[in-house]
Amino acid sequence: MNKRYSYYLSILAFLSLFTMCFWQVNVALAQNSEVAVLEFDGPVFGVMHTYFERGLEDAVESGADFVLIIMDTPGGDVIITSEIVQLFRASEIPIIMYIGPRGAQAASAGAVLTAAAHAAGMAPETVIGAASPINSDGSDIGDTAFRKVVEDMKAMMRGLTERRGPEAVALAEAMIEEARAVSDQEALDAGFIDAIADSPEELLAQLNGRTVIVNGEELILNTATASQTAIPLTFIENLLLALTNPALVSILMAIGLQAIIIEISNPGGWVAGFIGVLFLGIGLYGLGQLPVNWLGMGLILLAFVLLALEVTTPTNGALAVTGTVTLIAGLLVLFNSGTPEFVRLSIPAAIAIAIGTAAFFVFILTFAIRAQRRQPLTGSQGMVGQVGTARDTFDADGSLYRGTIMLKGEIWQAMASQPVQFGDEVRISQIQGMKVQVEPVAETAVLEQPT
Repeated sequence: MNKRYSYYLSILAFLSLFTMCFWQVNVALAQNSEVAVLEFDGPVFGVMHTYFERGLEDAVESGADFVLIIMDTPGGDVIITSEIVQLFRASEIPIIMYIGPRGAQAASAGAVLTAAAHAAGMAPETVIGAASPINSDGSDIGDTAFRKVVEDMKAMMRGLTERRGPEAVALAEAMIEEARAVSDQEALDAGFIDAIADSPEELLAQLNGRTVIVNGEELILNTATASQTAIPLTFIENLLLALTNPALVSILMAIGLQAIIIEISNPGGWVAGFIGVLFLGIGLYGLGQLPVNWLGMGLILLAFVLLALEVTTPTNGALAVTGTVTLIAGLLVLFNSGTPEFVRLSIPAAIAIAIGTAAFFVFILTFAIRAQRRQPLTGSQGMVGQVGTARDTFDADGSLYRGTIMLKGEIWQAMASQPVQFGDEVRISQIQGMKVQVEPVAETAVLEQPT
């Protein structure tokens, strides 16, 4: 009886242990969550919207529980910012914004996007704010238009931050009205962000258990044991992001214009024209993304005209120097005349690009023009001016003398207006079908001597 009792007790203990292990495994699986990670370092332009839109779609399709965006941005376009805000607020899953790493910023439009996220954190030594609107070329907006844009953005920021309390709302309005920027600690003290973390993993640990509102529903963030899946930029998105670099755009435009001018000055090929159209098209696309002063483009075109004139009308380098200086001025006006700081071209970079472009352009165009003017070396045109040897004494035929000559191993029927003796050197002066007209070299030399 005791043995049977012990047997049943052992089975019961085993079942209890199995049930407890099964329950713990299920709890662990339930607590584990998936996070899609997007990382962007650059201005708020069209490529950011494309990347975030694709990333959110991929995250939802892959069953991610929330999205973590690691961002470092100097700001950007107001319209693109509004479109991304709408994208964030319509998201089916929570969006967590992390401004990092150390030294990063969420300036201007970046502050608005941070406020639009469902939760946000910053790395130490980061900055956020300075979100006053400006024109697309970087200049100040007129008084009436400024007030309209400012009031519109303040209303949007109030709607995004009212859940964070009155201090966060006041700070958000000051970012728009007064272009105020604050440190990570100041943003946390005002409630504008939720945490300060040295890494994305630390931020997720701090946000675990926090309640957020997504599409009107309360959700509890389960971020303590989140499994991260990166969604990187595609090749095309990386290329488009690179085209927000003014130095790269300047180089592409310079190469494109050079290639097209070379093709026009020396037609017949297609390589230079193809490269010119391709690079110029890509460069113009980059310019279309950047807030630029288009007067600079006029100066750049004028610079290439001056450089081309230097080759065709030698001026001992005067036009080349003028064209180079004009090119430097054009680059600086294009990118630095009232434009935002983050799209400006440094003066050393502008000088280096202009001097390199001018030197290469003058060299290539000079080479092409000289090649075009050079005496042909092949075909019938290449024979004019060549020197051959008379194989016989030319016979008189009316006013002409006819015979044969040897030229480069070939025998040609020849005619001359003067007597030609066997062995005389003669120069080809004209091609007439399969015959050549020649003049004695000695006679030609006499005629060419200065008087």
